[in-house]
Amino acid sequence: MVSVNSEPVMPTALKILIAGGFGVGKTTMVGSVSEVPPLETEERMTEASLGIDDLSGVEGKSSTTVAMDFGRITIAPDLVLYLFGTPGQDRFWFMWDDLAVGALGAVVLADTRRLESSFASIDFFEERGIPFAVGVNCFHGRRDCSADQVRSALALDPTTPVVLCDVRDRYSSKQVLLSVLQAARTRAALHSAVSTGR
Repeated sequence: MVSVNSEPVMPTALKILIAGGFGVGKTTMVGSVSEVPPLETEERMTEASLGIDDLSGVEGKSSTTVAMDFGRITIAPDLVLYLFGTPGQDRFWFMWDDLAVGALGAVVLADTRRLESSFASIDFFEERGIPFAVGVNCFHGRRDCSADQVRSALALDPTTPVVLCDVRDRYSSKQVLLSVLQAARTRAALHSAVSTGR
């Protein structure tokens, strides 16, 4: 008689970070794609943040992430994708190194009204060799720039995916995540080719 192992199989977990400047839509993106109610650490902004947080371009923002956002997508019974949204303000960047441990890749969300807020995130992932894609969050359907214009303005490597998106939309956010997986696959193939001398 053949015995069947009835122990549950632990799924392989993949981790993707969602980063970008303050108020660019990280919490919204995690919430739009997570299959479970996302863990959010949003707190109301108070007068204590005046002069510390730059509200240029997001003057109406009334809350902010103070630790991280967390969501989950089950790709297959044996494969789960975990999403970690990073806080956007400079004073919380000390947490990024811990959040980045074991990350397969990252999304850098960008707002064309203030592209400069993306530079720190891009530098962070480039310095650590973490593959990433840039998601250009087109607020209220506005597409002021093309993907190529954003790539040029951010001085991105030609292999870095740039995707125009609306992070409120589940399908649009999934397209950005798929581009991260493709960037990770391309990076792995390149490393494999270099290590084998091909």
